[in-house]
Amino acid sequence: MNAIRAAWRSLDRRGVDAVLAALLLALMVGELAAKPPELGESATTPIAYLWAVLITAPIALHRRFPVAAVVASGAGIVGYAAGHFTAFPGYAAFAFVFVVSLHCGRGRGLLAFAVMAAAIGVAIGLQSEPTVTTSTWIVSALALTVAWLAGDNLRVRQQRWAALQARAQRLEAEREERARQAVTEERLRIARELHDVVAHSMSVIAVQAGVANHVIDSRPEQARQALATVETTSRAALVEMRRLLGVLRQADEPSASLNPSPGLADVPALVAQFAEAGLTAEVSVLGSPDGVPDGVELSAYRIVQEGLTNVLRHGGPKASVVITHEPGLLRIDIGDDGSGRTAAGPPGHGLLGMRERVAVFGGTLTAQPRAGGGFDLAATLPYAVVSA
Repeated sequence: MNAIRAAWRSLDRRGVDAVLAALLLALMVGELAAKPPELGESATTPIAYLWAVLITAPIALHRRFPVAAVVASGAGIVGYAAGHFTAFPGYAAFAFVFVVSLHCGRGRGLLAFAVMAAAIGVAIGLQSEPTVTTSTWIVSALALTVAWLAGDNLRVRQQRWAALQARAQRLEAEREERARQAVTEERLRIARELHDVVAHSMSVIAVQAGVANHVIDSRPEQARQALATVETTSRAALVEMRRLLGVLRQADEPSASLNPSPGLADVPALVAQFAEAGLTAEVSVLGSPDGVPDGVELSAYRIVQEGLTNVLRHGGPKASVVITHEPGLLRIDIGDDGSGRTAAGPPGHGLLGMRERVAVFGGTLTAQPRAGGGFDLAATLPYAVVSA
């Protein structure tokens, strides 16, 4: 059925109209040639065929010039009837009303109905009494009415079907757009996660590797401790990366076991890991941590991780972390004393990643140097409070 509809839509509409006009003309010509005149009817002459052409040919132009085509065909019907020829032109009139109602709207369909009804009425009135009966009037009126109703009903159905198809296409396009947005957002989330994991771990590894290389001859025990930190950090980074890859594979491997995402409860372990890398951080928690959504906790953990990573790379060796819980708001303040080395190397994507994280929840992020040295980072993560 769909293939038939597609093939029909691919046809040239002007060609279809021309074929319809030719078929109706052939019907009238055949009837004129084969049917002998009855009492009161004239013999077929070349004029009759010319009138038949005028009646049927305008159908080929009804889409582009509906009013002119209807008037021309109606005039042809009246002229044909005035000659009292044998073939009754009602079939062409019925077809004309149907196609105009189908293709040209309700208003022009009603116009075609009125013009053809008047033309058929005049044509019947011009016939001699032996060839016209009461049934002729009734059948003609009913046929014209049915032709108009059928054309108008089919047009309305086509419009509804086109509207449904357009709506389905629009919904499909919206669904694909939402899917693309979801994929993009997921890629950005995974990119932030990978950056947080890799940037933090590589910073720790780089610092500890530098320490080990510096003291390996003079203080081998300290070098061994630094290399142990490098090993621990690299293993933890591999575990985190496997977890993220597990998220990517989850659609194909539903049974894949995924470790839970880190949260605020994991901050002490994170601080201990930084302590092994040579950064001392004091953590203060103010307020009650109840009711914080998992997504906010994960973002808060990553902000602390990235903030301390920046301190380890560019500041330190001491830092402070203050986590404040307020109703519907989580605030994170990270600062360093500024006694460490100055910033070195190209800027990374850490601040951008943190800004994206707080933007997801409609929060704010400020990062600025202290007047007396050091750096302050403040992030707010608002969330909805669920009432009991």
